[in-house]
Amino acid sequence: MNAARESAVRIAVLFPDLLGTYGDGGNAIVLARRLAWRDIDVDIVTVAAGEAVPDSCDLYLVGGGEDGPQVQAAGELAASRALHRAVDSGATVLAICAGMQILGHRFPDAHGNDQSGLGLLDCDTIRVDRPRAVGELLTGDVTILAPDGHPFDIGILTGFENHAGRTVPGAGARTFGRVEIGEGNGDGTEGVITGRIIGTYLHGPALARNPRLADLLLAWATGVDSLAPLDDSEIDLLRADRVLAARKHELAPRRSWRDILRGS
Repeated sequence: MNAARESAVRIAVLFPDLLGTYGDGGNAIVLARRLAWRDIDVDIVTVAAGEAVPDSCDLYLVGGGEDGPQVQAAGELAASRALHRAVDSGATVLAICAGMQILGHRFPDAHGNDQSGLGLLDCDTIRVDRPRAVGELLTGDVTILAPDGHPFDIGILTGFENHAGRTVPGAGARTFGRVEIGEGNGDGTEGVITGRIIGTYLHGPALARNPRLADLLLAWATGVDSLAPLDDSEIDLLRADRVLAARKHELAPRRSWRDILRGS
């Protein structure tokens, strides 16, 4: 492990008033607790719409939201370029659903018109004539290669998704891997990874269901080679329950008759 940090890990939660529809703010709580359990100081910085985004945090969280707030959030981040400066300085970012779409090159608004993204993730999100993706999302086993090439075993990823757009990873991006249950990006893969930026359609919050993903982000944000292990036995039971329920389709949503007719 690298030398102990002399200051608290700063985690920025960006625009929860715009991008907090699906409880993704809970990811900050998960990260803060996993740091505290390891006796690592943490400072949560909550940035509301219209406020200045700091460019000196270690880890940034961008959540999911509806079309109108998504466009507003993208506009503010593009104008300030604070997140660009933070990424250029080595910051880690987790972007969920609308957040992932914002960080790509382009995404559709409520009317299907293309909006410019931040270009921090190598992907494009498009609107397709298919039913909205709603329900449990489950991947196969995931191993993420860190920017230095070191493999980090994440295991199965579990969560739920709720999105109309589909995301096309670019040539310079990686994904978590194959989708077992659900839609994900729409091409059989889930997530987009560029450097230390991770985008995903997993809600839940994602890090409450996937502690190994949380620890990967914390390792990147703290700059350590490894983190002290935690007892995740209770979380493992929750994960096993959610994975089994997804595979048995016990959590599948009921679709409207319009979606059923469109699918047929």
